[in-house]
Amino acid sequence: MQRRKPRTAREKYGEELRLRRAAAGLTQEQLSEQVVCSRTHIAHFEAGRRLPNRDDARRIDRALGTDGFFERWLEDLESKYADHFASAAQLEQQATLIRQFALTLVPGVLQTDAYARALFRAYSPNHTAEQLDEAVAIRTKRRHVLDGPAQPVIWTLLDEAVLRREGGGRHVMAEQLGRVADLAQTGRLRMHVLPYGVGAHALMESLLTLMSFEDSAPVAYVEGFLTGNLMDDPALVSTCQTAYALALSDALSQQESLALVRAAAEDYAHGQQ
Repeated sequence: MQRRKPRTAREKYGEELRLRRAAAGLTQEQLSEQVVCSRTHIAHFEAGRRLPNRDDARRIDRALGTDGFFERWLEDLESKYADHFASAAQLEQQATLIRQFALTLVPGVLQTDAYARALFRAYSPNHTAEQLDEAVAIRTKRRHVLDGPAQPVIWTLLDEAVLRREGGGRHVMAEQLGRVADLAQTGRLRMHVLPYGVGAHALMESLLTLMSFEDSAPVAYVEGFLTGNLMDDPALVSTCQTAYALALSDALSQQESLALVRAAAEDYAHGQQ
């Protein structure tokens, strides 16, 4: 007999929300109207894929008459990620399909320890060793989504600038690009590169991550400096999906992309970049 996987704290939070909502005689749609969010948000909350922010939790308590219960519980579930990325990080761990585009940096879920450390060092001028260690550990913990042999399915589209922007020195870049190439070659990752020769393309203004799930609607996430936007509006997500498809159509083939990444890694390893 197969043992049931233990529920996470977020899943317990979501299950309690579902039970309290049902007891109050509300549908997800009706609760979403009182919380002032989409029904998809409520579905993600109840599935444990996403946590409400404090304002949403306060409105949930008011709608369900739970006297601050869900707002107080949040204190034990607060994310270690930046506020603008926390919800996207939760969803990343639950997605069955992730399609990501990187404009200048290797995506966080693929970063090596040394590459991540170089990035944090670059924009944290007054850091301590302990702060860097903690930031790197939080970032690289996201790699656990790659532990499964099949899910999530991951597509990674890289602008060529990602290969040429040196982060941490030649050795670090050689290791980082070698890791990406290894994941692609073993089939764990579907990887394509948008070469400089393409010129303007549909995603040149921003990084983009598209996530799909087994039992709920897809989402899109875009990010800038100290800010991020997680979208679940169907029209906006569809527009993002179209832009990704357009950019992908301009990219090199899998084999050509793999060869380019391998060549860049070799150039870094031998000091030719």
